[in-house]
Amino acid sequence: MFTIELTLKHTAMPLSVQKKDQGEAEALYNSIAEGLRSSSAQLVEITCDQQPHKRISILGGEIAAVQIFEKSGTATASGRPPGFFALSSDQ
Repeated sequence: MFTIELTLKHTAMPLSVQKKDQGEAEALYNSIAEGLRSSSAQLVEITCDQQPHKRISILGGEIAAVQIFEKSGTATASGRPPGFFALSSDQ
């Protein structure tokens, strides 16, 4: 399962959808990344393979970042899921 995660401007919580097929996931990622490059204000509509009734519609100009990663049965070595950043409690 591949996860496409979107970070929105002025929003701390990311949005994500899952795709079963790597080709579909990469095509969606490339489509969104191309929209970021062009600063498009078009509506982006995304569906999720894991939860078929889950749909996301976002104004393309509000997307700040997009990432794709393969969701495995375990988290990373640190015990945290992959993401753009991680806050550490180590001082």
